[in-house]
Amino acid sequence: MPIKSRIRTIPHYPHQGIMFRDITTLLKDPVGLRATVQEIAQRYREMKIDKVVGIESRGFIIGTPVAYELGLGFVPIRKPGKLPSETVGRDYDLEYGSDRIEIHVDAIQPGERVLLVDDLIATGGTAEAAVGLIQEMGGIVVECCFVVDLPDVGGRARLENLGQKVFALCEFSGE
Repeated sequence: MPIKSRIRTIPHYPHQGIMFRDITTLLKDPVGLRATVQEIAQRYREMKIDKVVGIESRGFIIGTPVAYELGLGFVPIRKPGKLPSETVGRDYDLEYGSDRIEIHVDAIQPGERVLLVDDLIATGGTAEAAVGLIQEMGGIVVECCFVVDLPDVGGRARLENLGQKVFALCEFSGE
């Protein structure tokens, strides 16, 4: 069952010239969702991982059932002001401006091995900031896992240049 075939492409969203890869069609498909979670969980079943960390918000949708399948806890990385307890954050640059992500200060203990999950890797700015937060807390990123990779945008290479391992279930290149 090809996961890629269950992802909708929306031309010119949110801006002219952008081909938006919409995973909501994959998520609403019970076979597609199950295959996505099982394929990711199967990849990491034999690896030593202590926690799954997901980036807001679609990383939560994929990361939580993966954590459940692996018998692990799940940690959210969120936008500023969304977590109720004490946080540590990291700013990062966007194409037009900047943004920030945060994590609870007690979410990751030094030496814990972490799987970072999100739906899509494009420029890699958010994922790079998430890796930085995890490492700042003393965590070790085992791998950065995505449903979709847009290799022409450069996010995978950006993470790999930082020494990170990257895995994606499918990619949309040259499109």
